[in-house]
Order: sequence, then structure tokens, then C-alpha cells
Amino acid sequence: MSSGIPNPTESPLPVGEGQGEGSEGRLAPKPFRRALRRASTAAERKLWSLLRDRRFSHYKIRRQHTIGPYTVDFYCHSARVVIEVDGSIHDDPARAQADTDRQLELARKGLRVVRVTNDEVLQQPEAALARILDSLESPHPVPLPSGEGTP
Repeated sequence: MSSGIPNPTESPLPVGEGQGEGSEGRLAPKPFRRALRRASTAAERKLWSLLRDRRFSHYKIRRQHTIGPYTVDFYCHSARVVIEVDGSIHDDPARAQADTDRQLELARKGLRVVRVTNDEVLQQPEAALARILDSLESPHPVPLPSGEGTP
């Protein structure tokens, strides 16, 4: 059963389209981000409508932004904040561990990650926006030295 979210190792595009040399069948970052945007959840679309075009406290927010090997849901470069919208798939223990590992890696790069749930965005958007704003406006953490903070 497909979650509707594109898998970077399985291209939704015809063979050869959007794949650069050495990609070994992986979708190149830009086409992959486009595919993610087309497959976005209702919560992601709603949150994007509230964050886009500097509508949210004049912060410039990017959607489906690539940071290293990761493509994050939303990113504010000026505040160095990643915003992730989590659905029920993130309740799975294996997925939760992958999320933790990803969050630690992003923290090592000096980024703060704020997570909101699909339900929160759809049912309590003001609460979700308040948590996001708090993250955008809090003092930025100092990045961990290389190797620190790893288990």
C-alpha cells in the first residue's frame, strides 16, 4: 500500500526524466521536491497556505527544501528552523527512530526542528502556528561540535 509520498529511490517520472548521471535510478533533488509538493497532505497544503509569501510574521519559509540528504517539509533559513508536519506514519517505532536520527543530524548542522501533527494543523491551526512562531523567534542554539551528541 502506498502512502502517496514519493520514494526518492523510486522515480514517479518516466525513465531518464529528472535523473542525473550517477543517480543510480534516484530522482534528482529538484524533481523529487516537485513530486513531494504534488503529493502533499491536506495538512501540508493548509500550513503552506498560512506560511507562504511571508504571510507568517514576515518570515520567508521554503517548502520541500533539501538539506544535505534530507528533504524537509518547510524551512526558514533566517531562523534556521525546520518545520515538519507528521502524520500517523510517524507513530511507527521504526519511523520514530528514523525521525530522531534525522533530527539529531539536523541539530548537528545548527538547525532547530519543530514538529506539528496533521491533526494539530487541521484542527488547531492557531496552536500549531504559535509553536512554530515560538521556534522562529527563540534564540538560536549553538551547533554541536562534530561527533558530540551522538549515541
